[in-house]
Amino acid sequence: MKITIFGVGYVGLVVGTCLASMGNDVKCIDTDKKKVDMLNAGKIPIFEPGLKEMVELNSKEGRLIFSTDEKMGIEHADVLFVAVGTPSDENGKADLKYVRQVAASIGKYMKDYMVIVDKSTVPVGTADMVQKTIKENQPTPIEFDMCSNPEFLREGEALKDFMNPDRIVVGTQTKKAEEIMNKLYAGIARTDKPIVHTDVKTAEMIKYAANAMLATRISFMNTLAPLCEKVGADVKKIARGIGLDNRIGPRFLQAGAGYGGSCFPKDVRAIVETLRENGCDASLLESVDNINENQKKSLLPKIKTVLPDLKDKKIAIWGLAFKPKTDDMREAPSLVLIQQLVDEGADVIAFDPVAEENTKIIFPEIKYGNTPYETIKDCDALVIVTEWDEFRLLDLEAVKTLLKQPIIIDGRNIYNKDEMIKNGFKYISVGR
Repeated sequence: MKITIFGVGYVGLVVGTCLASMGNDVKCIDTDKKKVDMLNAGKIPIFEPGLKEMVELNSKEGRLIFSTDEKMGIEHADVLFVAVGTPSDENGKADLKYVRQVAASIGKYMKDYMVIVDKSTVPVGTADMVQKTIKENQPTPIEFDMCSNPEFLREGEALKDFMNPDRIVVGTQTKKAEEIMNKLYAGIARTDKPIVHTDVKTAEMIKYAANAMLATRISFMNTLAPLCEKVGADVKKIARGIGLDNRIGPRFLQAGAGYGGSCFPKDVRAIVETLRENGCDASLLESVDNINENQKKSLLPKIKTVLPDLKDKKIAIWGLAFKPKTDDMREAPSLVLIQQLVDEGADVIAFDPVAEENTKIIFPEIKYGNTPYETIKDCDALVIVTEWDEFRLLDLEAVKTLLKQPIIIDGRNIYNKDEMIKNGFKYISVGR
């Protein structure tokens, strides 16, 4: 099948590469010439395990082409995916200007019937806007169908999530479009991992509903964490105790330093604005967002219980990306903590396996270590902000020797509290 992807950001690049690996003829279009040139030179602008090798293979075999030529991409497509960015505007609404620009180009250049797929996370009603914009820009009327096919890709697990999905949500207007999308996804749909067919607006809502629910679970546990600390309970054991209830399940019940990334914060705020615009109560999800923003500020008070005056104190941070297995710094809790520490006059040194270069753009003034152990040498405290696997199995004696003071603030609860205290650390975690 001939596929065109508009936008080679995180979603577009992964989707285009995976569809090419399934044997499709894929053209990935982006207006950013620098990014396109980089991809054509075999360089990947994001960190995603396995993606570089898959891009190289499909590019070499001619199934995956990167270009800035909109006209070529539109004329090529049987199915065209719109995967451009939808950042939040100043009010928290999804900014659809890039979606509109693509829609106008589609109308201008399309020659034959195609299915146009909203792959970006967009508010309910966006497909109607895209359809209207295309029609307004068509020199002569040409039939097309709209589809909403939201992505559910976890950064760090995106290739696996695409090729082995929990479900594939497809919202269509016509049987013809439904059959085309069924054909496209036939290779990865399974009886227990089905294609879920809906109307377009329901599909648009499913993506926001999913992210809002997961964000709510995290904020729920972060609401309980301070209470656990005050009354002497353990939030990790509470999560296990309720997670074994099959009505609840265990996932996304981890208390910590707050969520970040390109999806949860943006999507929660966007659905809040959609609720408000439609005269609906948004108080629950407003609270989810507020709880999370406050949680990002919660590590500094913990540090100050053992180091009240942080001026000229040397503080090590392990983990910068908003989550492991990615270099994505968007809305990362580490950014809030670093700014707080800098404002307090602390000397910050940080380590992350892959996100250092992206962090340097934001904080060029702090220091960066080459290894976890090098980073903590002569530091007054260590703060863990991102739960990379390489931080889990500590050489406790080495850490204790390298730190000036044996203080660890664990923002992700990755260590056994009793073991850390037994080994002589001043150990502070979340909700325990």
